[in-house]
Amino acid sequence: MATKKKTNEESVSLIDSFAEFNETKNIDRATLVGVLEECFRSVITKIYGSDENYDVIVNPAKGDFEIYRNRTVVPDGEVRNPNMEIALSEARLIDEDYEEGEEVSQRVEFSEFGRRAILTLRQTLASRILELEHDALYNKYKDRVGDVISGEVYQSWKRETLVYDDEGTEMILPKSEQVPGDFFRKGETLRAVIKSVDNTNGNPKVLISRTDPMFLQRMMEAEVPEIQDGLITIHKVARIPGERAKVAVESYDERIDPVGACVGVKGSRVHGIVRELHGENIDVLPWTSNKQLMISRALSPATVNTVNIDEENRSAEVYLDPEQVSLAIGKGGANIKLASMLTGYTIDVFRDGIEDEEEDVNLKEFVDDIEPWIIEELEKIGLHTAREVLGTSREELMERADLEEETIDEVIRILSSEFDK
Repeated sequence: MATKKKTNEESVSLIDSFAEFNETKNIDRATLVGVLEECFRSVITKIYGSDENYDVIVNPAKGDFEIYRNRTVVPDGEVRNPNMEIALSEARLIDEDYEEGEEVSQRVEFSEFGRRAILTLRQTLASRILELEHDALYNKYKDRVGDVISGEVYQSWKRETLVYDDEGTEMILPKSEQVPGDFFRKGETLRAVIKSVDNTNGNPKVLISRTDPMFLQRMMEAEVPEIQDGLITIHKVARIPGERAKVAVESYDERIDPVGACVGVKGSRVHGIVRELHGENIDVLPWTSNKQLMISRALSPATVNTVNIDEENRSAEVYLDPEQVSLAIGKGGANIKLASMLTGYTIDVFRDGIEDEEEDVNLKEFVDDIEPWIIEELEKIGLHTAREVLGTSREELMERADLEEETIDEVIRILSSEFDK
């Protein structure tokens, strides 16, 4: 008696579960009905080996269901499969008009299948609903990659920050995708761009980023009405997060200055973005399909004399006056790095107007006397030959190449001895 009561309670709990799923899960009704029916049939098949003689009717709106078993009437004493057949005498207790060979459809209470069946159904249903939720989440957010979201910080750890958007979706902001200077407290609101949606093992994970170039592009699109109206296009964005960025823009209206429109009066349209990115310096420059000219513009504020492009190797040799080289390279090589990112070309800078250039020697010729890493540091600041190094002051070499004074003195001694010979 106690077992029967407990089974009925499980059945009522099962109905309550259906109602709860219908109210709280973001799953359309047709899909929910299909899943519920599938789960019922799965359990029935496990018990009887087949569900073909069962009709399952699910009504998720009301949170109830009906199960009917269809059996063929056979003579008394000839019932071989009680699940598929019913004795004539038993059928006539249901309706006295039944005859042999007819089909009897009889409602079955799921509780009659037993407590184990009910528990199995609930577990199967919970598993399928979770799968559907994951699929719905993945399908929803995979189409939103590149969109900016605002979310509330739930928890911040050393390697990542957990964020919830307005719909309660969990999103991960890895440390590698945070702008230097980012520091988040629980409950704060942050903005980021949806970078990717990973669905490994059917468990979707939404990754967001504040360092991706698309984040800067989306913020500029939001701040500049001309971009929203399609009068200005952002062709490319290159970033060193938290430090510096270059944005190439083009106007489709000759009356509109694309750079001025994006920057705004006294930088009014980029001020908010700069604050959001902790002082990231944003250079906006006009886009052109002329590759030489685009490379020259990308190296601003330096003035370029000549650009020679090698299309096969996607590289460019840029020649400038000696005083322009440091501007082209920028602090820590940031300017030339961004220019390469923006144009897609590996850029090497060379000084114009060096006397006796035919007698100059490439630094790589000194690998037996000067350590390779020292040569690499000198090349990073645009010095490729012995005369270029010797023509640069000791103080500038120490500051820009970040080398010790003793190291600089030794390099100068080795290079000078080459010409003394």
